[in-house]
Amino acid sequence: MILRAAHKTGLVFFPAFDWAISPTHPEREERLLYTQDQVLEEGLLDIEGIEEFKADLVTAADVQRVHFCVPDLWQVMTESHFISAGGAKAMGMAVCDGRVACGFALVRPPGHHAMRIVHGARGFCNVNNEAVMIEFLRAAYGIRRVAIVDTDCHHGDGTQDIYWHDPDTLFISLHQDGRTLYPGTGFPEEMGGPNAVGRTLNIPLPPHTAEEGFLYIIEHVVRPILADFKPDLIVNSAGQDNHFSDPLTNMDFSARGYARLTELLKPDIVVLEGGYAIEGALPYVNAGIILALAGLDYSKVAEPGGSLQQKRQPAEITRRVHAVAEQVCGIWDQQAVFRERAQNGDPFQERSRSVYYDTDGITENQKETVRICDACAGALKIASHASPGLRIMAVHIPLNACPDCRQTARKWYESADDRVFDLVFLQDRPADKLLTRKRA
Repeated sequence: MILRAAHKTGLVFFPAFDWAISPTHPEREERLLYTQDQVLEEGLLDIEGIEEFKADLVTAADVQRVHFCVPDLWQVMTESHFISAGGAKAMGMAVCDGRVACGFALVRPPGHHAMRIVHGARGFCNVNNEAVMIEFLRAAYGIRRVAIVDTDCHHGDGTQDIYWHDPDTLFISLHQDGRTLYPGTGFPEEMGGPNAVGRTLNIPLPPHTAEEGFLYIIEHVVRPILADFKPDLIVNSAGQDNHFSDPLTNMDFSARGYARLTELLKPDIVVLEGGYAIEGALPYVNAGIILALAGLDYSKVAEPGGSLQQKRQPAEITRRVHAVAEQVCGIWDQQAVFRERAQNGDPFQERSRSVYYDTDGITENQKETVRICDACAGALKIASHASPGLRIMAVHIPLNACPDCRQTARKWYESADDRVFDLVFLQDRPADKLLTRKRA
C-alpha cells in the first residue's frame, strides 16, 4: 500500500551548521538536526506527495524591501541569514507556483523579533524571514492581503513593527503573557497604527495554558477572524516553544496539540521560529505539523512524557483565556470605531519609543511619523539613533501608496539634513528600490 498525502506538501531544511550565538546557546544547529533524523526515521519523505525543496539565498533587494539595515545589510547579515530567509522564500515560491498546496520552511536563524530598522540582533533574530518572504511574494506574484498567525511562545514584536501601519496585513500573535516573558510586549491594546487599527491582534495567554486554551483561541477567535479578513495567503510563524518541556517558557502544549492547531489553522506556509527542547519536543512537534499539513493521521505522534497532554487546564486559566478571547473579538468587531478614534482628525501622528537589542547590547531611540491616509498605509519616516551606533533617517513609501503619500515621503527624504543624520534611506516600494545617502 502506497501512503499518499491528501495535500501535496513541501519541506525546506536549513540547519545553518556554521552559525550559532555560542556553541551551547539554545538557538543552535541541533534544533533542526534531530528533526531531520526524525523525518528520515519515520519515512516522511517516502510518502507520496511530501517533497523536499532546497533553500536558496535571498538577494539584497529582497531584504531591502522590508528592512533598513544599519550601516548596511552586509554588517547585519551572515550567509546563514541569507539562506534562512531564502528557505522561506523558496517555500513561498513553491506554494505560489502551485508545485505544492502548502509548505514548511524548517530554517534557522529565526527572525520574528527583527523589526523594520535593524541595528543588530535581538531575540536571536537579525532579519525577519517571514516578512522578507511575504514582500517578495507580493512583488513577484501580486499577492495583496496576507494574514500572519504567530504561534511562538514569545510575542512576535518584530513582525508587529513591520506591519504596524499596513491595512493589507493581518498580524495575529498568540503568546505567553508579556508580563511573564521576553520581550514584554504583545497586549490587546496594541492594535496597529492609525491607518491600520485592528489589523494587529495580540492574544496574551497565561503561563501553563494547555491544549484546551490554545485550541479554543484558534477555533473561536483566529478562524472566524481569518474567514472575515479573507486573506490571499496565510503564513504561520511556528514557534514550538509553547511545548511543556521547553526550557525557556512556561506553557503546557504538546506535539499532538501543535498538529491539531495546524490542522485547524490550514496555513499555506509555515516558517519555523523558536523551540528549544531540542531532543524531547522539536522532532515530534515538527513531525506532527508535517503530517497535519499533508492531511495525514497524526494520532500516533507522542513525545517523551507525552501523558502531560492529558493534563486538565486549571479553571482559572480557562477563565482568563476566554476573557482575552472575548476582548480580541471585540477589537476586531469594532476596529472601524477604534481607527476613527486613533486618527482623531490629525494629518500626521507621531510616536516615540526605545528598542533594546538584547543579543548585541544596543539601545535604539526612535521617533516615528506617519501620514494619516484613508487611501493607503501612509507615508512613514523614522528618526533613529542607536547607542552605540549611528543616527539615521528612514523614509518608507508603502507598496500601494497614493500620490499624496508618495509626494510627502519624497519631500521628507530630500529635506533630511545630512549634517544631522549619518545615513538617510528612502524605501520606495512602488518603484521597488532603496535609495541611500551618507553624511557629507
